[in-house]
Amino acid sequence: MSVTTPAATGAAAAVDDRPMTHRQVMEALSGLLLGLFVAVLSSTVVSNALPHILTDLHGGQSAYTWVITAALLTLTASTPIWGKLSDLASKKLLLQIALVMYIVSSALAGLAQNTGELIACRGLQGIGAGGVVALGQICLAAMVPPRERGRYSGYFGAVFALATIGGPLIGGVIVDTSWLGWRWCFYVGIPFAIAAILVVQRTLKLPVVKRPVKIDYLGALVITGAVSLLMIWITLAGKNYDWVSWQTFAMVGGGLLLGALAVVIERRAAEPVIPPDLFRYRTVTLAALASVLVGVGMYGATTFLSQYFQLARAKSPTMAGLMTLPMILGLALSSTVAGRLITKYGRWKAYLVAGTLLLAVGFGLLGTARADTDYTLLSVYMAITGIGLGLTMQNLVLAVQNTVPRHELGAASSVVTFFRTMGGAMGVSALGALMNTKVTHYLTENLAAAHVPAGHAVGGGGIPDLHKLPAPVVPLVTDAFGHGVGTVFLYAAPFALLAFVTVLFIRETALKTSQEG
Repeated sequence: MSVTTPAATGAAAAVDDRPMTHRQVMEALSGLLLGLFVAVLSSTVVSNALPHILTDLHGGQSAYTWVITAALLTLTASTPIWGKLSDLASKKLLLQIALVMYIVSSALAGLAQNTGELIACRGLQGIGAGGVVALGQICLAAMVPPRERGRYSGYFGAVFALATIGGPLIGGVIVDTSWLGWRWCFYVGIPFAIAAILVVQRTLKLPVVKRPVKIDYLGALVITGAVSLLMIWITLAGKNYDWVSWQTFAMVGGGLLLGALAVVIERRAAEPVIPPDLFRYRTVTLAALASVLVGVGMYGATTFLSQYFQLARAKSPTMAGLMTLPMILGLALSSTVAGRLITKYGRWKAYLVAGTLLLAVGFGLLGTARADTDYTLLSVYMAITGIGLGLTMQNLVLAVQNTVPRHELGAASSVVTFFRTMGGAMGVSALGALMNTKVTHYLTENLAAAHVPAGHAVGGGGIPDLHKLPAPVVPLVTDAFGHGVGTVFLYAAPFALLAFVTVLFIRETALKTSQEG
Protein backbone atom coordinates (compact mmCIF):
# COMPACT_ATOMS: atom_id res chain seq x y z
CA MET A 1 0.00 0.00 0.00
CA SER A 2 1.20 3.48 -0.78
CA VAL A 3 -0.15 6.58 0.91
CA THR A 4 1.09 10.09 0.23
CA THR A 5 0.62 12.73 2.87
CA PRO A 6 0.45 16.43 2.02
CA ALA A 7 3.52 18.51 2.79
CA ALA A 8 3.21 21.80 4.59
CA THR A 9 4.04 24.67 2.29
CA GLY A 10 4.94 28.36 2.43
CA ALA A 11 4.51 30.18 5.69
CA ALA A 12 2.81 27.20 7.34
CA ALA A 13 5.89 25.08 6.79
CA ALA A 14 8.07 27.77 8.28
CA VAL A 15 5.90 27.88 11.37
CA ASP A 16 5.90 24.06 11.70
CA ASP A 17 9.68 23.90 11.48
CA ARG A 18 10.16 26.58 14.11
CA PRO A 19 11.08 25.22 17.58
CA MET A 20 8.10 25.07 19.91
CA THR A 21 8.05 27.31 22.97
CA HIS A 22 7.65 25.81 26.44
CA ARG A 23 4.02 26.94 26.51
CA GLN A 24 3.30 25.33 23.14
CA VAL A 25 4.99 22.12 24.25
CA MET A 26 2.94 22.01 27.45
CA GLU A 27 -0.30 22.65 25.55
CA ALA A 28 0.44 19.86 23.09
CA LEU A 29 1.67 17.65 25.91
CA SER A 30 -1.72 17.93 27.61
CA GLY A 31 -3.33 16.11 24.67
CA LEU A 32 -0.60 13.47 24.58
CA LEU A 33 -0.91 12.89 28.32
CA LEU A 34 -4.68 12.55 28.05
CA GLY A 35 -4.13 9.90 25.41
CA LEU A 36 -1.56 8.11 27.56
CA PHE A 37 -3.96 8.20 30.50
CA VAL A 38 -6.60 6.52 28.33
CA ALA A 39 -4.20 3.84 27.07
CA VAL A 40 -2.95 2.91 30.55
CA LEU A 41 -6.48 3.12 31.96
CA SER A 42 -7.61 0.48 29.45
CA SER A 43 -5.49 -2.14 31.21
CA THR A 44 -5.53 -0.98 34.83
CA VAL A 45 -9.24 -0.23 35.11
CA VAL A 46 -10.06 -3.93 34.72
CA SER A 47 -7.36 -5.27 37.04
CA ASN A 48 -9.37 -5.02 40.27
CA ALA A 49 -12.66 -5.70 38.47
CA LEU A 50 -11.54 -8.91 36.73
CA PRO A 51 -12.45 -11.32 39.53
CA HIS A 52 -16.00 -9.91 39.44
CA ILE A 53 -16.11 -9.79 35.62
CA LEU A 54 -14.98 -13.39 35.24
CA THR A 55 -17.32 -14.60 37.97
CA ASP A 56 -20.18 -13.01 36.01
CA LEU A 57 -18.96 -14.41 32.68
CA HIS A 58 -18.01 -17.80 34.18
CA GLY A 59 -14.30 -17.55 33.35
CA GLY A 60 -11.35 -19.14 35.15
CA GLN A 61 -7.66 -18.34 35.77
CA SER A 62 -6.77 -18.86 32.08
CA ALA A 63 -9.39 -16.32 31.04
CA TYR A 64 -8.06 -13.95 33.73
CA THR A 65 -4.61 -14.16 32.18
CA TRP A 66 -5.84 -13.85 28.60
CA VAL A 67 -7.96 -10.76 29.23
CA ILE A 68 -4.66 -9.10 30.16
CA THR A 69 -2.38 -10.77 27.62
CA ALA A 70 -4.72 -10.37 24.62
CA ALA A 71 -4.37 -6.60 24.87
CA LEU A 72 -0.62 -6.88 25.48
CA LEU A 73 -0.17 -9.19 22.49
CA THR A 74 -1.89 -6.87 20.00
CA LEU A 75 -0.25 -3.86 21.61
CA THR A 76 3.10 -5.59 21.11
CA ALA A 77 2.44 -6.55 17.49
CA SER A 78 1.02 -3.17 16.47
CA THR A 79 3.58 -0.93 18.19
CA PRO A 80 6.35 -1.25 15.57
CA ILE A 81 3.80 -0.68 12.79
CA TRP A 82 2.64 2.55 14.43
CA GLY A 83 6.27 3.55 14.90
CA LYS A 84 7.14 2.89 11.26
CA LEU A 85 4.09 4.80 10.04
CA SER A 86 5.07 7.75 12.22
CA ASP A 87 8.35 8.05 10.30
CA LEU A 88 6.41 8.17 7.04
CA ALA A 89 3.08 9.90 7.69
CA SER A 90 1.34 12.44 9.93
CA LYS A 91 2.02 11.61 13.59
CA LYS A 92 -0.97 13.70 14.62
CA LEU A 93 -3.41 11.90 12.32
CA LEU A 94 -2.09 8.49 13.37
CA LEU A 95 -2.55 9.36 17.05
CA GLN A 96 -6.13 10.40 16.42
CA ILE A 97 -6.82 7.18 14.48
CA ALA A 98 -5.42 5.15 17.38
CA LEU A 99 -7.72 6.99 19.81
CA VAL A 100 -10.75 6.32 17.59
CA MET A 101 -9.85 2.61 17.53
CA TYR A 102 -9.68 2.70 21.31
CA ILE A 103 -13.16 4.27 21.54
CA VAL A 104 -14.77 1.69 19.24
CA SER A 105 -13.09 -1.31 20.89
CA SER A 106 -13.96 -0.06 24.39
CA ALA A 107 -17.63 0.24 23.45
CA LEU A 108 -17.59 -3.32 22.06
CA ALA A 109 -15.79 -4.68 25.15
CA GLY A 110 -18.53 -3.21 27.33
CA LEU A 111 -21.12 -5.17 25.32
CA ALA A 112 -19.30 -8.54 25.59
CA GLN A 113 -21.52 -11.47 26.62
CA ASN A 114 -18.82 -14.09 27.27
CA THR A 115 -15.08 -14.32 27.91
CA GLY A 116 -14.33 -15.07 24.25
CA GLU A 117 -15.95 -11.83 23.10
CA LEU A 118 -14.28 -9.88 25.89
CA ILE A 119 -10.82 -11.24 25.01
CA ALA A 120 -11.37 -10.42 21.31
CA CYS A 121 -12.40 -6.86 22.14
CA ARG A 122 -9.43 -6.50 24.45
CA GLY A 123 -7.25 -7.46 21.49
CA LEU A 124 -8.72 -4.59 19.49
CA GLN A 125 -8.19 -2.28 22.45
CA GLY A 126 -4.53 -3.26 22.48
CA ILE A 127 -4.06 -2.11 18.89
CA GLY A 128 -5.41 1.34 19.70
CA ALA A 129 -3.54 1.57 22.99
CA GLY A 130 -0.32 0.52 21.24
CA GLY A 131 -0.66 3.44 18.87
CA VAL A 132 -1.37 5.92 21.65
CA VAL A 133 1.56 4.82 23.84
CA ALA A 134 4.09 4.65 21.00
CA LEU A 135 2.99 7.84 19.25
CA GLY A 136 2.90 9.85 22.47
CA GLN A 137 6.62 9.20 23.01
CA ILE A 138 7.36 9.78 19.33
CA CYS A 139 5.50 13.10 19.21
CA LEU A 140 7.36 14.29 22.30
CA ALA A 141 10.66 13.33 20.63
CA ALA A 142 9.67 15.35 17.56
CA MET A 143 8.83 18.40 19.68
CA VAL A 144 11.88 18.77 21.95
CA PRO A 145 15.58 17.75 21.83
CA PRO A 146 16.88 14.94 24.10
CA ARG A 147 18.52 17.30 26.62
CA GLU A 148 15.17 18.99 27.29
CA ARG A 149 13.14 15.80 26.96
CA GLY A 150 13.82 14.55 30.49
CA ARG A 151 11.65 17.20 32.17
CA TYR A 152 8.74 16.35 29.88
CA SER A 153 9.17 12.57 29.91
CA GLY A 154 8.86 12.80 33.68
CA TYR A 155 5.26 13.92 33.12
CA PHE A 156 4.69 10.74 31.13
CA GLY A 157 5.85 8.70 34.10
CA ALA A 158 3.64 10.70 36.46
CA VAL A 159 0.57 10.26 34.26
CA PHE A 160 1.36 6.57 33.91
CA ALA A 161 1.33 6.40 37.69
CA LEU A 162 -1.87 8.46 37.93
CA ALA A 163 -3.64 6.13 35.48
CA THR A 164 -2.29 3.14 37.36
CA ILE A 165 -3.65 4.62 40.59
CA GLY A 166 -6.89 5.86 39.08
CA GLY A 167 -7.59 2.77 36.99
CA PRO A 168 -7.92 0.21 39.79
CA LEU A 169 -9.71 2.73 42.00
CA ILE A 170 -12.17 3.66 39.23
CA GLY A 171 -12.66 0.01 38.34
CA GLY A 172 -13.12 -0.91 41.97
CA VAL A 173 -15.69 1.82 42.59
CA ILE A 174 -17.57 0.85 39.43
CA VAL A 175 -17.92 -2.84 40.33
CA ASP A 176 -18.73 -1.96 43.94
CA THR A 177 -21.53 0.37 42.73
CA SER A 178 -24.58 -1.78 41.96
CA TRP A 179 -26.26 0.66 39.56
CA LEU A 180 -23.17 0.93 37.35
CA GLY A 181 -21.85 -2.59 36.85
CA TRP A 182 -18.52 -3.83 35.46
CA ARG A 183 -19.34 -2.88 31.85
CA TRP A 184 -18.71 0.75 32.75
CA CYS A 185 -15.06 -0.19 33.30
CA PHE A 186 -14.79 -0.11 29.51
CA TYR A 187 -17.09 2.85 28.87
CA VAL A 188 -15.39 5.15 31.39
CA GLY A 189 -12.32 5.85 29.21
CA ILE A 190 -14.31 6.96 26.15
CA PRO A 191 -14.85 10.60 27.28
CA PHE A 192 -11.10 10.95 27.97
CA ALA A 193 -10.30 9.61 24.51
CA ILE A 194 -12.68 12.07 22.85
CA ALA A 195 -11.16 14.93 24.85
CA ALA A 196 -7.66 13.79 23.83
CA ILE A 197 -8.62 13.84 20.13
CA LEU A 198 -9.94 17.40 20.41
CA VAL A 199 -6.94 18.70 22.38
CA VAL A 200 -4.44 17.08 20.00
CA GLN A 201 -6.27 18.54 16.99
CA ARG A 202 -5.99 22.05 18.42
CA THR A 203 -2.52 22.07 19.98
CA LEU A 204 -0.22 19.56 18.25
CA LYS A 205 1.70 21.24 15.43
CA LEU A 206 4.31 19.02 13.79
CA PRO A 207 5.82 19.00 10.29
CA VAL A 208 3.95 16.64 7.96
CA VAL A 209 6.08 14.31 5.86
CA LYS A 210 5.54 13.81 2.13
CA ARG A 211 6.71 10.31 1.40
CA PRO A 212 5.22 7.04 0.06
CA VAL A 213 4.18 4.70 2.87
CA LYS A 214 5.05 1.03 2.40
CA ILE A 215 3.84 -1.18 5.22
CA ASP A 216 5.58 -4.48 5.76
CA TYR A 217 2.45 -6.56 6.30
CA LEU A 218 4.26 -9.90 5.90
CA GLY A 219 6.86 -8.97 8.51
CA ALA A 220 4.15 -7.80 10.94
CA LEU A 221 2.19 -11.02 10.41
CA VAL A 222 5.19 -13.30 10.96
CA ILE A 223 6.35 -11.38 14.05
CA THR A 224 2.84 -11.58 15.51
CA GLY A 225 2.70 -15.30 14.77
CA ALA A 226 6.04 -15.96 16.47
CA VAL A 227 5.08 -14.06 19.64
CA SER A 228 1.57 -15.60 19.70
CA LEU A 229 2.80 -19.17 19.42
CA LEU A 230 5.28 -18.75 22.26
CA MET A 231 2.73 -17.00 24.45
CA ILE A 232 0.06 -19.66 23.87
CA TRP A 233 2.62 -22.33 24.72
CA ILE A 234 3.58 -20.62 27.97
CA THR A 235 -0.08 -20.14 28.94
CA LEU A 236 -1.15 -23.75 28.38
CA ALA A 237 2.02 -25.72 29.21
CA GLY A 238 1.85 -27.63 32.47
CA LYS A 239 -1.95 -27.58 32.47
CA ASN A 240 -3.28 -28.74 29.09
CA TYR A 241 -0.12 -30.73 28.35
CA ASP A 242 3.27 -31.46 29.90
CA TRP A 243 6.16 -29.00 29.63
CA VAL A 244 8.11 -31.72 27.84
CA SER A 245 5.68 -32.91 25.15
CA TRP A 246 5.13 -32.87 21.40
CA GLN A 247 2.96 -29.76 21.79
CA THR A 248 5.85 -27.95 23.45
CA PHE A 249 8.27 -28.94 20.72
CA ALA A 250 5.76 -27.94 18.02
CA MET A 251 4.94 -24.53 19.50
CA VAL A 252 8.44 -23.58 20.62
CA GLY A 253 9.95 -24.86 17.38
CA GLY A 254 7.30 -23.07 15.34
CA GLY A 255 7.79 -19.83 17.28
CA LEU A 256 11.57 -19.91 16.84
CA LEU A 257 11.20 -20.80 13.15
CA LEU A 258 8.82 -17.87 12.59
CA GLY A 259 11.23 -15.63 14.51
CA ALA A 260 14.09 -16.64 12.21
CA LEU A 261 11.85 -16.12 9.18
CA ALA A 262 10.93 -12.66 10.49
CA VAL A 263 14.62 -11.71 10.58
CA VAL A 264 15.01 -12.77 6.93
CA ILE A 265 11.87 -10.87 5.88
CA GLU A 266 12.86 -7.72 7.76
CA ARG A 267 16.31 -7.70 6.14
CA ARG A 268 14.74 -7.77 2.67
CA ALA A 269 11.75 -5.46 3.27
CA ALA A 270 11.85 -1.97 1.76
CA GLU A 271 10.29 -0.49 4.93
CA PRO A 272 10.74 -3.16 7.66
CA VAL A 273 8.48 -3.05 10.70
CA ILE A 274 11.52 -3.47 12.95
CA PRO A 275 14.52 -2.17 10.94
CA PRO A 276 17.45 -4.57 11.53
CA ASP A 277 19.86 -1.65 11.03
CA LEU A 278 18.68 -0.18 14.32
CA PHE A 279 20.51 -2.95 16.14
CA ARG A 280 23.83 -1.75 14.80
CA TYR A 281 23.60 0.68 17.72
CA ARG A 282 24.78 -1.01 20.90
CA THR A 283 22.47 1.11 23.04
CA VAL A 284 19.38 0.07 21.04
CA THR A 285 20.23 -3.62 21.33
CA LEU A 286 20.90 -3.49 25.07
CA ALA A 287 17.88 -1.26 25.75
CA ALA A 288 15.65 -3.68 23.82
CA LEU A 289 16.92 -6.60 25.89
CA ALA A 290 16.51 -4.67 29.14
CA SER A 291 12.98 -3.67 28.07
CA VAL A 292 11.97 -7.31 27.66
CA LEU A 293 13.24 -8.10 31.15
CA VAL A 294 11.66 -5.00 32.74
CA GLY A 295 8.36 -5.71 30.95
CA VAL A 296 8.07 -9.10 32.64
CA GLY A 297 8.14 -7.48 36.07
CA MET A 298 6.27 -4.30 35.19
CA TYR A 299 3.12 -6.00 33.91
CA GLY A 300 3.40 -8.84 36.41
CA ALA A 301 3.40 -6.42 39.33
CA THR A 302 0.31 -4.54 38.22
CA THR A 303 -1.55 -7.73 37.25
CA PHE A 304 -0.95 -9.98 40.24
CA LEU A 305 -0.98 -7.43 43.05
CA SER A 306 -4.69 -6.96 42.39
CA GLN A 307 -5.29 -10.68 42.80
CA TYR A 308 -3.17 -10.71 45.94
CA PHE A 309 -5.16 -8.03 47.74
CA GLN A 310 -8.56 -9.37 46.67
CA LEU A 311 -7.99 -13.12 46.94
CA ALA A 312 -5.25 -13.37 49.58
CA ARG A 313 -6.39 -10.54 51.85
CA ALA A 314 -10.14 -10.56 51.02
CA LYS A 315 -10.24 -6.84 50.18
CA SER A 316 -12.82 -5.15 47.96
CA PRO A 317 -11.73 -3.94 44.50
CA THR A 318 -11.70 -0.35 45.75
CA MET A 319 -9.53 -1.19 48.75
CA ALA A 320 -7.24 -3.31 46.56
CA GLY A 321 -6.58 -0.22 44.46
CA LEU A 322 -5.90 1.94 47.50
CA MET A 323 -3.49 -0.60 48.96
CA THR A 324 -1.23 -0.45 45.87
CA LEU A 325 -0.70 3.30 46.35
CA PRO A 326 2.86 2.99 47.74
CA MET A 327 4.09 1.40 44.52
CA ILE A 328 2.33 3.90 42.29
CA LEU A 329 3.42 6.94 44.30
CA GLY A 330 7.00 5.68 44.22
CA LEU A 331 6.79 5.35 40.45
CA ALA A 332 5.31 8.83 39.97
CA LEU A 333 7.78 10.56 42.30
CA SER A 334 10.90 8.86 40.96
CA SER A 335 9.91 9.38 37.32
CA THR A 336 9.24 13.10 37.79
CA VAL A 337 12.32 13.83 39.90
CA ALA A 338 14.65 11.81 37.66
CA GLY A 339 13.33 13.59 34.57
CA ARG A 340 14.13 17.01 36.00
CA LEU A 341 17.58 15.94 37.21
CA ILE A 342 18.41 14.48 33.78
CA THR A 343 17.44 17.75 32.09
CA LYS A 344 19.53 19.73 34.59
CA TYR A 345 22.70 17.63 34.53
CA GLY A 346 22.44 15.70 31.26
CA ARG A 347 23.30 12.33 32.86
CA TRP A 348 20.93 9.37 32.59
CA LYS A 349 22.70 6.01 32.98
CA ALA A 350 22.91 6.12 36.77
CA TYR A 351 19.11 6.21 36.95
CA LEU A 352 18.83 3.10 34.78
CA VAL A 353 21.36 1.25 36.93
CA ALA A 354 19.70 2.28 40.20
CA GLY A 355 16.21 1.62 38.83
CA THR A 356 16.84 -1.94 37.67
CA LEU A 357 18.66 -2.78 40.92
CA LEU A 358 15.78 -1.44 43.02
CA LEU A 359 13.34 -3.37 40.83
CA ALA A 360 15.18 -6.62 41.53
CA VAL A 361 15.31 -5.87 45.27
CA GLY A 362 11.61 -4.92 45.32
CA PHE A 363 10.52 -8.10 43.58
CA GLY A 364 12.70 -10.20 45.85
CA LEU A 365 11.10 -8.62 48.91
CA LEU A 366 7.58 -9.02 47.47
CA GLY A 367 8.48 -12.67 46.95
CA THR A 368 8.31 -13.08 50.73
CA ALA A 369 4.68 -11.90 50.81
CA ARG A 370 2.04 -14.18 52.28
CA ALA A 371 -1.61 -13.67 53.14
CA ASP A 372 -0.74 -12.46 56.67
CA THR A 373 2.29 -10.29 55.82
CA ASP A 374 2.23 -6.97 57.66
CA TYR A 375 0.95 -4.24 55.36
CA THR A 376 3.63 -1.77 56.51
CA LEU A 377 6.30 -4.11 55.21
CA LEU A 378 4.36 -4.63 51.99
CA SER A 379 4.15 -0.85 51.54
CA VAL A 380 7.94 -0.55 51.74
CA TYR A 381 8.39 -3.41 49.27
CA MET A 382 5.89 -1.87 46.82
CA ALA A 383 7.48 1.59 47.13
CA ILE A 384 10.91 0.17 46.29
CA THR A 385 9.44 -1.61 43.26
CA GLY A 386 7.63 1.53 42.11
CA ILE A 387 10.74 3.70 42.41
CA GLY A 388 12.66 1.14 40.36
CA LEU A 389 10.04 1.18 37.61
CA GLY A 390 9.91 5.00 37.58
CA LEU A 391 13.68 5.28 37.14
CA THR A 392 13.75 2.68 34.37
CA MET A 393 10.81 2.87 31.95
CA GLN A 394 11.07 6.35 30.44
CA ASN A 395 14.85 6.44 30.56
CA LEU A 396 15.27 3.35 28.38
CA VAL A 397 13.27 5.19 25.72
CA LEU A 398 15.32 8.36 26.24
CA ALA A 399 18.61 6.46 25.85
CA VAL A 400 17.47 5.02 22.52
CA GLN A 401 16.05 8.32 21.22
CA ASN A 402 19.35 10.02 22.05
CA THR A 403 21.25 7.42 20.02
CA VAL A 404 19.47 7.27 16.65
CA PRO A 405 19.14 9.97 13.94
CA ARG A 406 15.92 11.94 13.81
CA HIS A 407 14.44 10.12 10.80
CA GLU A 408 14.55 6.84 12.77
CA LEU A 409 13.03 8.19 16.00
CA GLY A 410 9.64 6.59 15.43
CA ALA A 411 10.93 3.11 14.66
CA ALA A 412 13.53 3.23 17.43
CA SER A 413 11.08 4.47 20.08
CA SER A 414 8.54 1.82 19.13
CA VAL A 415 11.21 -0.91 19.34
CA VAL A 416 11.66 -0.21 23.07
CA THR A 417 7.89 -0.28 23.63
CA PHE A 418 7.58 -3.40 21.46
CA PHE A 419 10.11 -5.38 23.46
CA ARG A 420 8.79 -4.10 26.79
CA THR A 421 5.22 -5.15 25.97
CA MET A 422 6.42 -8.42 24.45
CA GLY A 423 8.22 -9.16 27.70
CA GLY A 424 5.08 -8.15 29.57
CA ALA A 425 2.81 -10.36 27.47
CA MET A 426 5.12 -13.36 27.74
CA GLY A 427 5.74 -12.63 31.42
CA VAL A 428 2.07 -12.33 32.38
CA SER A 429 1.33 -15.57 30.50
CA ALA A 430 4.22 -17.44 32.10
CA LEU A 431 3.72 -16.01 35.58
CA GLY A 432 -0.04 -16.53 35.29
CA ALA A 433 0.50 -20.19 34.41
CA LEU A 434 2.98 -20.48 37.27
CA MET A 435 0.59 -18.90 39.74
CA ASN A 436 -2.27 -21.14 38.63
CA THR A 437 -0.07 -24.19 39.19
CA LYS A 438 1.25 -23.01 42.55
CA VAL A 439 -2.14 -21.89 43.89
CA THR A 440 -3.66 -25.24 42.90
CA HIS A 441 -0.79 -27.04 44.64
CA TYR A 442 -0.97 -24.99 47.85
CA LEU A 443 -4.76 -25.12 47.94
CA THR A 444 -4.79 -28.89 47.48
CA GLU A 445 -2.33 -29.22 50.37
CA ASN A 446 -4.40 -26.92 52.60
CA LEU A 447 -7.68 -28.67 51.82
CA ALA A 448 -6.18 -32.09 52.30
CA ALA A 449 -4.78 -31.08 55.70
CA ALA A 450 -8.22 -29.79 56.67
CA HIS A 451 -9.97 -32.88 55.19
CA VAL A 452 -12.14 -30.75 52.86
CA PRO A 453 -13.07 -32.01 49.33
CA ALA A 454 -11.53 -29.56 46.81
CA GLY A 455 -14.47 -29.51 44.38
CA HIS A 456 -17.00 -28.66 47.08
CA ALA A 457 -14.73 -25.98 48.53
CA VAL A 458 -13.88 -23.85 45.52
CA GLY A 459 -16.44 -24.80 42.91
CA GLY A 460 -14.37 -26.49 40.23
CA GLY A 461 -11.26 -24.41 39.75
CA GLY A 462 -12.59 -21.01 38.71
CA ILE A 463 -11.81 -17.64 40.30
CA PRO A 464 -13.21 -18.14 43.83
CA ASP A 465 -15.76 -15.78 45.33
CA LEU A 466 -14.59 -15.56 48.94
CA HIS A 467 -17.99 -14.29 50.09
CA LYS A 468 -19.71 -17.46 48.87
CA LEU A 469 -17.25 -19.96 50.33
CA PRO A 470 -17.85 -21.73 53.64
CA ALA A 471 -16.22 -19.73 56.44
CA PRO A 472 -13.74 -22.49 57.45
CA VAL A 473 -12.50 -22.75 53.86
CA VAL A 474 -11.75 -19.03 53.32
CA PRO A 475 -8.44 -18.98 55.26
CA LEU A 476 -7.27 -22.03 53.29
CA VAL A 477 -7.98 -20.25 49.98
CA THR A 478 -6.45 -16.91 51.00
CA ASP A 479 -3.33 -18.68 52.26
CA ALA A 480 -2.94 -20.48 48.92
CA PHE A 481 -3.30 -17.29 46.90
CA GLY A 482 -0.95 -15.35 49.18
CA HIS A 483 1.74 -18.00 48.86
CA GLY A 484 1.13 -18.33 45.09
CA VAL A 485 1.45 -14.60 44.34
CA GLY A 486 4.56 -14.36 46.52
CA THR A 487 6.14 -17.15 44.48
CA VAL A 488 5.34 -15.29 41.27
CA PHE A 489 7.26 -12.21 42.45
CA LEU A 490 10.15 -14.37 43.56
CA TYR A 491 10.40 -15.78 40.04
CA ALA A 492 10.19 -12.26 38.56
CA ALA A 493 13.17 -10.98 40.57
CA PRO A 494 15.89 -12.68 38.45
CA PHE A 495 14.52 -10.99 35.32
CA ALA A 496 15.00 -7.58 36.93
CA LEU A 497 18.48 -8.62 38.06
CA LEU A 498 19.35 -9.56 34.46
CA ALA A 499 18.04 -6.13 33.37
CA PHE A 500 20.43 -4.55 35.90
CA VAL A 501 23.38 -6.47 34.42
CA THR A 502 22.28 -5.48 30.90
CA VAL A 503 22.10 -1.73 31.54
CA LEU A 504 25.58 -1.80 33.07
CA PHE A 505 26.90 -2.37 29.54
CA ILE A 506 25.01 0.56 27.98
CA ARG A 507 27.46 3.32 27.11
CA GLU A 508 26.37 6.74 28.35
CA THR A 509 26.56 9.55 25.79
CA ALA A 510 25.86 13.24 26.24
CA LEU A 511 22.24 14.18 25.57
CA LYS A 512 21.74 16.06 22.32
CA THR A 513 20.75 19.69 22.67
CA SER A 514 19.07 19.99 19.26
CA GLN A 515 16.73 17.98 17.04
CA GLU A 516 19.27 17.64 14.23
CA GLY A 517 21.20 14.45 13.44
